[in-house]
Amino acid sequence: MSGTGRPLNGPARQTVFVVDDDDAVRDSLGMLLRSVELPVETFDSGIAFLERYRPDLSGCLVLDIRMPKMSGLETQQKLRELGSRLPVIFITGHGDIPMAVQAIKEGAADFIQKPFRDQDLLDRIHAALEEDSRLRSEDSQRATLATRYESLTDREREVMEMVVAGKANKVIALDLNLSQRTVEIHRARVMEKMQARSLADLVKMAIDLGVTQ
Repeated sequence: MSGTGRPLNGPARQTVFVVDDDDAVRDSLGMLLRSVELPVETFDSGIAFLERYRPDLSGCLVLDIRMPKMSGLETQQKLRELGSRLPVIFITGHGDIPMAVQAIKEGAADFIQKPFRDQDLLDRIHAALEEDSRLRSEDSQRATLATRYESLTDREREVMEMVVAGKANKVIALDLNLSQRTVEIHRARVMEKMQARSLADLVKMAIDLGVTQ
């Protein structure tokens, strides 16, 4: 069972995915989220959501921690195995705090105890959606950096690694058996292709790419 609302602004359509085996809870949360114009899809089990899951889903997951067949924790684990970074908010009962703490340790964004105020849940959902936007922005930036790095020649990559390691042009020239002028040309091309505005900028990019010496 699913429902939708108006998409949020932005390149990716963020959706709140609600997973709970209780029909009344799903209906109630679906109405709440649509009332504040948040797109929502509801599922009666973790298994049903996993069948729907794709790596490009954007938004957050509101997940009941206790469900038959597959618990919320088991669903979270399956998502982690799939490489999901979708923020997860667990709905917990009074006796579920130890499990909720374990879920947080394993990467959940938050948990909320029943009974909860609608506004408390909405606040957590908005925080999770902001986290999802941040993570996707980081992923996009990392992919852009990787594409720029792939455009470098092997020699330019060597020069880049030495530059970010703090070596001077004359030292790089000696190490690579090149003229200093050739090193300067390679260095300029690296800065241009990587679109680095400064050496500090290039160092940050190298760290993000994991190519520092």
